[in-house]
Amino acid sequence: MTVSEPARGSIPATNAYVDLSLLDGGSFIGELNKVHAGVKREKYRMYNWAFYIAYQGRHVLWDLGLVEDRSCYTPWVNKFMLNEVNHVGPRRSIIRQLNERGVLAAQVDTVLFSHAHWDHSRPIRDEFPNATAYFGPGTKDGCAPGHMVDPGLQWDGRYFDPTRATERWKELEGPWEPFGPFEKALDFFGDGSFWIMQAPGHMAGNLCAAARLKGGQWVLLGSDCCHSRELLNGKFEISKFCVPGLGEMSLHVDIPAAKTTISKIRKLEREFGFHVALAHDAQWLKEGLDYVLMSLLDEYMRKAAKERIPHDEIP
Repeated sequence: MTVSEPARGSIPATNAYVDLSLLDGGSFIGELNKVHAGVKREKYRMYNWAFYIAYQGRHVLWDLGLVEDRSCYTPWVNKFMLNEVNHVGPRRSIIRQLNERGVLAAQVDTVLFSHAHWDHSRPIRDEFPNATAYFGPGTKDGCAPGHMVDPGLQWDGRYFDPTRATERWKELEGPWEPFGPFEKALDFFGDGSFWIMQAPGHMAGNLCAAARLKGGQWVLLGSDCCHSRELLNGKFEISKFCVPGLGEMSLHVDIPAAKTTISKIRKLEREFGFHVALAHDAQWLKEGLDYVLMSLLDEYMRKAAKERIPHDEIP
């Protein structure tokens, strides 16, 4: 099925859909004052959600979350992040979660990374040997050459080193067209069922995505475009904070652009009825009121949403 090019500001009409489910990608200890401006320093469990997309025999992952194997991360990440945040991988690995859905790791053909940060992306060739990884446009320029040239660099040279990269990956090339308020979106499967949008602000190449479900509902995979429901609702502003030796920082490299992207996600939710799933937001799981998002959970995670996540425990 094909769809005609959507008018600017509209959502393309289609009957196509994907099967979408949430995967537990582990968690780490975050600091609320680095997310919300004007609040006290308070630690909390920051969950990492990944997603599995099934489409006509295709098996696609959106982000991967965390693993406890430190060799999956660069020396910079090990030193400045993992030593501080007490990260834990999921009790059930991503591969096991897929196996429980009847999918083998070797069947995964694509891993879409919303961006190149350590808590979303990592090398895939050992876990998903037949998959190609994809990043958003501008990622290579923002992340090359990576840690194999200089161990003091954050980014993973196994992807971005121009001569020694080990991973099979590409940048998404388009064609890019409007999708609702987003100017640049890619109709990934070509039938309007799953769109990937360029979402500037968080870091170079940042993406979000929109998945149409069988019942016609849309789910927005917001990843790190926004780090909490309170930011999306406008209750708090994006934080700026000081790091010794580095000065003032933010979780977003371009705060004005990040605010614009957040406003677009807010428009999809409020004007077009999208159901928003952010990579680190657990509020909807704790409340259990959004039946569309709750339908993305397997039995194990439905139980965790009732018994453990409300207490900020490991699922």
